[in-house]
Amino acid sequence: MESHLQDKLRAIQTNHYVFQTKQFAGNFPSFMNDILSDFIDEGWCVIYMDDILLFSTNQTKHREQTERLMHRIQKHDLYFKPEKCEFNVTEVIFLGMVIRLGYVAMDPVKLAGIAEWEPLKTVKGVHTFLEFGNFYRKFIRKYAQLARPLNDLTKKSQKFEWTMACQIAFNLLKKKFLSEPVLLMPDTDKPFVIKAVICLR
Repeated sequence: MESHLQDKLRAIQTNHYVFQTKQFAGNFPSFMNDILSDFIDEGWCVIYMDDILLFSTNQTKHREQTERLMHRIQKHDLYFKPEKCEFNVTEVIFLGMVIRLGYVAMDPVKLAGIAEWEPLKTVKGVHTFLEFGNFYRKFIRKYAQLARPLNDLTKKSQKFEWTMACQIAFNLLKKKFLSEPVLLMPDTDKPFVIKAVICLR
């Protein structure tokens, strides 16, 4: 399997990969997860497709982890594009999230058009708004409850009718997104309480 993937990676480097296989999206992430699995298990490396994020608690550890990653990448005949890399930064945008010391925020670029978003006139428009909302739902307390009138509009059995309840839900969600809420990182030195909800259905 490893030899097979190495052949695919050489094809990537010569810019012919797309003509040789259609399985890039599945094979390459699996390969990366495999060769960096110990880094992932140690909790300082995150991979999505061909994006790699390293995070550390201090400069010394960060330097050591970066060197380990570089050696591993080199060992497997892979390369980074310097112009696409950022090193020793305290803030990074990764998968639509702004990650800073102690908290995570929404990407302000993605929030830029929220204020001008007009009331929705079609089911397709509702889907587009909800796709954005669902991506950032973890930032909004009781998001599912707030978005219910809009979600109801996407049901096939539901006739499209922009009601006052829909307008209120739409305005409220926009307001909450524009308030730019953040998610705080957990303090692992403190005890955790887990509350579970069990559904019998």
